Amino acid sequence: MSMRFLITGGAGFIGSHLTEALLAAGHEVTVLDDLSTGRFENIEPLVGRPGFRFAIDAIANAVVLDRLVSECQVIVHLAAAVGVQLIVEHPVHTIETNVMGTEAVLQAAARYRAKVLVASTSEVYGKGSRVPFQEDDDAVLGPTSRSRWAYAASKMVDEFLALAYYRERDLPVIVARLFNTVGPRQTGRYGMVIPRFLTQALRGQPITVYGDGAQSRCFCDVSDVVLALMGLALHPDAVGRVYNVGSTEEVTILELAHRVKTVTRSASPIQLIPYDQAYAPGFEDMRRRVPETTRVRNLLGWEPRVPLDEILARVASFMASYDSPRSAAR
Repeated sequence: MSMRFLITGGAGFIGSHLTEALLAAGHEVTVLDDLSTGRFENIEPLVGRPGFRFAIDAIANAVVLDRLVSECQVIVHLAAAVGVQLIVEHPVHTIETNVMGTEAVLQAAARYRAKVLVASTSEVYGKGSRVPFQEDDDAVLGPTSRSRWAYAASKMVDEFLALAYYRERDLPVIVARLFNTVGPRQTGRYGMVIPRFLTQALRGQPITVYGDGAQSRCFCDVSDVVLALMGLALHPDAVGRVYNVGSTEEVTILELAHRVKTVTRSASPIQLIPYDQAYAPGFEDMRRRVPETTRVRNLLGWEPRVPLDEILARVASFMASYDSPRSAAR
């Protein structure tokens, strides 16, 4: 059955891949994006395609948002301030964009009874030491004096607000906590590690690892994440719950740098950069970030299919197909 989707932030990395997948499955998609971090090039090939519409505007424009929500059945809310570098440098923008944006989407959705999937983040687990992270685990954040935790706190408020709309106003809401999604079209401008490493390796520049490199992450291919988001958005039993979405293939950032060198056959040296130099004095990071994905697996039968080395090869091939100036912007 064809559905009418609205994707906020749909010209971004994940949003553009999700838009393509939904159209391929026979759904109608409207993308709302102000292009502050998204790129028109990501969705340009879809312009003129049946079932696709694009509005260049911010979700803060209440008139536009209300009209678009009134015409859809499902909203996938991806619009947000993302990336560690952006968060550290612009904490006011981060908090206002995330909290006020989500509030605006939920208010509009409540007027028209549209289902909402809110994209959250593994950052909400903060400095929690229990690994793997389960959806109902306690969250441990750093002090408010360190803006690094502003993003995590703002996304926690997003989750609280979404679930409050579900409980108090019976709005069909789903929360998906994404763990390090990667793939073609992801930009390295705001601190995303894989495109940054690959750009450095392809140019023969030093691959800069922040901290001691012993911190670990799990990277999930965007094609796998899109399948999970589509499944959650369309499954009637997903409503009212939080779901981790990510790979469980754990790798340290130092090992990741070596694997990037192998995939690209680069002679780039690996250079360790203290967090204080990379971001700001007193910067804190999560040592491990591994999801427990039993909940989404039991509901959808979903598991990631693309291993890390294949992800790196895909992204390296995508980046190498562009000249250096364009690669740097992605």
